[in-house]
This record gives sequence, C-alpha cells and structure tokens, in this order.
Amino acid sequence: MGRIIRNTISYGFVTLILAALGFCIYLFLDDLDGPEVTMTPDTGRISPTQEITLKLTDAKSGVRSVVVTIHRNNQSLVILDKVFSEPAPVQTTSFNLKNAGLRDGAFELEITARDNSLMSFGKGNGTTRKWNMQLDTQPPKVRIKTTVPALRRGSVTAIAYSVSEDASMTGVQLGEQFFPAFLQPNGLYYCFFPFPLDTPKGKFAPELLTRDLAGNESRNRVLVNAGERNFRKDTLNISDNFLNSKEDVFKELVPDDISNLERYVKINNEVRISNEKTLLEIGKNTSPTMLWSGAFKRLPGSASRASFGDQRTYMHNGTKIDEQTHMGQDLASVAHAPIPAANDGKVVFAEPLGIFGNLVIVDHGLGLQSLYSHMSEIQTSVGATVKKGDIIGLTGTTGLAGGDHLHFGILMHGIQVQPLDWLDPKWIKNTITDRLDAAGAEH
Repeated sequence: MGRIIRNTISYGFVTLILAALGFCIYLFLDDLDGPEVTMTPDTGRISPTQEITLKLTDAKSGVRSVVVTIHRNNQSLVILDKVFSEPAPVQTTSFNLKNAGLRDGAFELEITARDNSLMSFGKGNGTTRKWNMQLDTQPPKVRIKTTVPALRRGSVTAIAYSVSEDASMTGVQLGEQFFPAFLQPNGLYYCFFPFPLDTPKGKFAPELLTRDLAGNESRNRVLVNAGERNFRKDTLNISDNFLNSKEDVFKELVPDDISNLERYVKINNEVRISNEKTLLEIGKNTSPTMLWSGAFKRLPGSASRASFGDQRTYMHNGTKIDEQTHMGQDLASVAHAPIPAANDGKVVFAEPLGIFGNLVIVDHGLGLQSLYSHMSEIQTSVGATVKKGDIIGLTGTTGLAGGDHLHFGILMHGIQVQPLDWLDPKWIKNTITDRLDAAGAEH
C-alpha cells in the first residue's frame, strides 16, 4: 500500500512539473512577434526641428522599450533610448534631430522596439525597421506668378504661384485664418482668399505660407492694393406680429423659458455665431479644381431688398434691441419662386440651419461656395451635381425671414463675402480669370 501511495505521489509530482513546463513553453511560444512600428510623418525627408512620432503596438505582451539610431558614413548615433515605465499594448513617443549634429544629405534611421515577453532570455521580442532618410534644412522657394491684385474689403482675390518642391501644406495665412491653396494640372498652386468684412484695412496683411515635406517653412508677404468700401446703414423694426408669427421657430431654436423678444435677440446673436461656425466647417468640403465658369446667375426677375454689409439696427417699440451686419444679398421675386443654381458645382449642404432656415450650399471648387437660404422647399440633396440654372428649391420665409425672398450668399472657405462681385462678368474676368490665365501662360 505504501509503495502505491509513493508511486501516486511521484506521478502527481511529475505531472505537476510537466504542466508547469508546458505552461512555460506556452508563455514562450504564445508571443513570437515583436511590436509593430509606425512613424509619422513618413515622407523620407526631415528637418532637424521636425517632430517625429512613433506608434508602437504589441497587443499580447505590451511594448517595453524603443531605441532610435542614426547611421551615416559608417558612424552610428543613438538619439533615443527609452524604457517605458509600464508596458502597454500601445506606446507613443516622439523625437527630433536638433542635437544630432547632421548636415543636409542622406542617412539611415533605425528603430528597434521590444515587447515585454520572455523571449530572448527575458529581453523580449524585437522588431527593427530601417528608413532611408534625407536631412533637409532648406525652405521651399515660392514664386508668385499673378499680378498684384486690387481688393476691396468684403471681396475675394486669387493668386497663382509655383513651389520649388513638394509641399505638405501651402496657402495664405491671415491672422489666425488659413486659406489653403490647391495644386493645379498646370503645375501652379491656386489660392483664393478674402479681405474679410470684419478685418480693418490696417490689419489686412496676407502672408503666403508654405511647408515642405521635411517641415521647413517659407513665408512671403502677398502684395495687394487693398481698398475700403462704404456700407449702408439700415433700421429694421421688429414688430410683435413678427415675433408671434415666428414663435414656433424661436422655441425650436431656443427652448428657454423666456419671451419671444428675448428669444429673438438670443437667436440673432448666439445662434447666428453657431451657424457661422458651421459655415466654416462646410467650407472645408471643397473641390481642389474649379467647377464653375463665367458669371453667376441671379434669381430671375428679382429685386434687391437688402445688401451685403448693411449695418443693421434692430428696433422694437422704439427701443434698440440689437445690431448686426447683413452678410448676403436679399432677392425678392414672386412667392415660392424657383431658385436656380448660380453656377456649376456640387451640393455640400441641404437641410435647415438656424437663422437661415432651409439652406442649400453648392461648392464650386477652390473654396468658393454659393448659399441659398430661407427656402420654402429644398429640391436637391447632398452630393448632387448641379449645372448653372438647375432648380434647387423654392423661395420662402423659413428661418428668420420676415417675408418671402432668397438670401443669396457667396462663401470663401466658409467666410461670407460680397455676392454681387460674382454676378458681374467684368469683375470675374478682371479680378480672377484673366490673372490666373496669364499666370498659367507664363508658367
């Protein structure tokens, strides 16, 4: 009996040892792959100050460490040797070459990442990736090909220019606003940008900003003959009848328990600001090529009821309640008049939006878009391609409209600009197309 017990114990011990050994083998063999390594940006070119971000991924064992080494002329330099405080499935870190002491030219970048597995006697699985890189400290050279434009406040102009190398970004910087340029088939960049209505002439200083693939930047002042423009002053009397007629609209936009007058003022300010931010977002959805041609089409048989830039004072029972600037052209015809697309393009917005009511926005490319608001009915949809004259809806009184009309607007990268310019074939020819055509012919 004792022998049987001893044999049983021995068998159980051996089984336990084998199980433990099997578990250890499983731990070793379960993770045989090193971390995945990705680098951003991955352009093959880099400047000393450009930040390079590494993303290291190992879902099984977690990432433990990373080493970044530069090889050049049979010499090696470690510029990053990092052990993470806690292994994790995803680790990110960044580095630059400020202290590498490199001159312009080719070098090899080697990145080795290790996971937290027991492989390699506890060092973990390793992954090594190598990139052939080019150190580049020279800023891109930019040459503007168009003549110096004349530009009045509230209007738009365009420039065409060449860049000496591939650009990661380029366009016109105006204060905190950036207006991107688009590379055209003729090899030139076209950039449309406005003289915003709210920018004083003394602060209108557009600058052409270009960044190459290595992160080097060049900045060039854009010369313009900037001019002022006078705008009308207008007074709008807000009646109780109007406020009552819009009560349902007001409550939908501002459900607060306040009077219709208070709602109106809140909508005319807070909702307006929110809607204008939405226009800026919509303005990013633009074609890199010009979709339009010739003058834009006006609402047929219409008379102007209000103009772009009108300085409006809002009165209620003899008391001033608000001040705003009108940012489009109000055109009135017959009730529920068919609205034609002003030019060729693609519909990028077609739904109600706050103060605008039923709203359609058509993109014409290069940041240029047309806006149609207060519609009683939208007869198009997002993604539709339209031709000049195609009917996209009917005029109406939706939003804050007091009577049936079309609020027609032109947007440049989401900023509202003078729409009458774009109805004038002479202005388009002299300001935009002739200058771009001449630049293309020279190039």
